[in-house]
Amino acid sequence: MHLKHIKLYKDLRKKCKSHIIKVMMRKIYNIVRTARPRQWLKNLSVFAAPLFAGTLLDTEVLTWSLQAFVAFCAISSGAYFINDVIDAPKDRLHPIKKNRAIASGEVRPVTAIIIAVILISFSIIYSFAHLDDYFVFLLILYIVVQFAYSLFLRNAIILDSLVVASGFMMRVLAGGFASRTSISSWIILTTIGISMLMAFGKRRSEKTILAKLSDNPSEVETRKTLRHYPDNLLDSMISISASYTILTYSLFTFMTSPEEIGGKISAVLPSVLKTPKLMMLTIPLVIYGIARYLYVIYEKGEGESPERVLLSDKPLLSTVLLWALSVFLIIYVFPGLN
Repeated sequence: MHLKHIKLYKDLRKKCKSHIIKVMMRKIYNIVRTARPRQWLKNLSVFAAPLFAGTLLDTEVLTWSLQAFVAFCAISSGAYFINDVIDAPKDRLHPIKKNRAIASGEVRPVTAIIIAVILISFSIIYSFAHLDDYFVFLLILYIVVQFAYSLFLRNAIILDSLVVASGFMMRVLAGGFASRTSISSWIILTTIGISMLMAFGKRRSEKTILAKLSDNPSEVETRKTLRHYPDNLLDSMISISASYTILTYSLFTFMTSPEEIGGKISAVLPSVLKTPKLMMLTIPLVIYGIARYLYVIYEKGEGESPERVLLSDKPLLSTVLLWALSVFLIIYVFPGLN
């Protein structure tokens, strides 16, 4: 009888231990989910300046860029925790967002705020210790803008999209400051275009989803700003942004300063034809990538999350990877031909 009790006790303790482990793993999973690691793809923008400057493989520059990437991952995740705490009441009325960890009660608001403070504090302190002061300034500006967006800027039509787009711009500038790299004005102009395209494309897809759920009153209640966006306005802004991006990127590839071809032939050629300008070979990839993104927005209605689109749409992902490989080869493997 005594042995039977011991066995029951051991079985009970094993079950309790297993339950505790499952609960802890679920808590960790929901915390990681709230941190939005998939959104860290946006933070790859900090590598843009040194990549195009041809200095990314320099050990010191690469270290600074990686540190900037870590800092932005931490502070952006902290911003998502705060955003979800603020949005929790409305998210509970949303057919999809109600499953978010904070809205569903899986993560307590107090816990989320504590984690956010830790992440934001770590990001700023770490950056202050290792990176440029201008980078720290942009990092603080970024989190201030995110707070303002979560509290009231998201309710201002057009301005809300411009704020979303500004996040990409700040990442590119911050990457230049962190790596002590001069940023090409054409990179800045191209970034403005692509960020506006993604921001307005996001709103267009959200509006498409809203139309599908228009018979749901609670959904309409959580999407007041979208109701004030005319379809024609969004379509026009998307068209303008796409054209602007292709134009500025094309000019960027053309205006880079490669080495000139020597010999007698260079004497009779106009200056614009003295170099191969291989970066221009990447223009078709950019055009196709933008066209594919527009297809996803209008035909598939999935542009509300650019990072999800990138990871799930194989043609778009393949194009981006091929573009990145082409740029790397042209700048770092065949620099004399560019």
